[in-house]
Amino acid sequence: MATTITMPKLGFDMAEGLLVRWVKQVGESINKGDVLAEIETDKATVEVESSASGVVLQHIAEQGTMVPVNAAIAVVGAAGEVISEQLSVSSKSVDEKPAPQTTLEVDSAKPLTSSLLEVGSAPVKASPLAKKVARENKVDLAHVQATGPGGRIVRKDIEAALSSNQLSVNSNQSAQPSYQLPITNYENQVIQTTKLRQAIGRRLVESKTTIPHFYVTREFKMDALMEMRKQVNAYVPDEKISVNDFILKGVAASLRQFPNLNATLKGAEIIRYGNINVGVAVTVPGGLMTVVVKNTDQKTLRQISGEVKTMAGRAREGKVKPDDVDGSTFSTSNLGMYDVDEFIAIINPPEAAILAISSAKETPIVEGGEIKIGWRMKATISVDHRISDGAEAAQFMQALAEYLENPVRMLA
Repeated sequence: MATTITMPKLGFDMAEGLLVRWVKQVGESINKGDVLAEIETDKATVEVESSASGVVLQHIAEQGTMVPVNAAIAVVGAAGEVISEQLSVSSKSVDEKPAPQTTLEVDSAKPLTSSLLEVGSAPVKASPLAKKVARENKVDLAHVQATGPGGRIVRKDIEAALSSNQLSVNSNQSAQPSYQLPITNYENQVIQTTKLRQAIGRRLVESKTTIPHFYVTREFKMDALMEMRKQVNAYVPDEKISVNDFILKGVAASLRQFPNLNATLKGAEIIRYGNINVGVAVTVPGGLMTVVVKNTDQKTLRQISGEVKTMAGRAREGKVKPDDVDGSTFSTSNLGMYDVDEFIAIINPPEAAILAISSAKETPIVEGGEIKIGWRMKATISVDHRISDGAEAAQFMQALAEYLENPVRMLA
């Protein structure tokens, strides 16, 4: 029996996605879990997996078109199977359709040759995936023939340029000195915000204008945790556990004691989630993305570590899976790697709270009337005051301290 594959919903505020590329063509065999297509959302370029095995019988949506969430995009079934009239749609070429609206992206952290280039007076339009491949292979987008809708460069155009041995943007620089003085540009720059940055802006404006935030900060003794981490990593050197992995485990265990912080507000009701799915903010080109460790309280430190590394890697490569970014019940944001003393984070709606984690540092401390060196770390919880109060947040931080300052409890 034929199975309809639909546009997945990634996050509660996603309404549609851009179908960037078909990975499997009509007539090709596909197994359940194989990548069927690539879509672009406000969050990233995502690989859509097939929910069934068989043969791709039909592409319902065309490459380069915006598709609403839960709308059918393809049909998978047995070879030769007849598709019902309800699933059958007329086949139009992309050229017969109006060009979709696209967002031109400029990432200030990346060379302009792989984001937005001016050729005469016309900008070069390219999908995020095409720009990524171009950056990796140093291909000048200005010299690539576009075949995508509306004159948009897609990944297959970059691959065609590479296969035909088109020169990269740096191909003529071999005869020049390896070091060049930076060029100072004093002109104003106009940069179109990415879909991801626009989505972040909408969500955070909503959060700060509709959620009454309050904040509780605590300093944690990290001496025992730093020593235990050292011992654990020495025992299995190929699977390094980070400080953040310990924190995620401690947060999840503490949330079991304070379910109001693992909750959401719906009208006059507080819904306490049965599962504890801790979100981890990850820096990606153009903004932030939250990957989600499902049932965090039930997993070992190594399981948590492995999942975060895998999902963060996919997020930075623009290849997140729908399950990577969906379903968080509590979020964390860690800036410890940037030598940050203290900061606060904005709640990720519709959640009730978020924990901002700063750097663990060796610092002079006073104990028993004596000055000595110890490991300390500050963290701040931001809480929706409609759901919880200061006392409960402070008690949560006390419970978290019991885990972080006695990390052997997290090994059970």
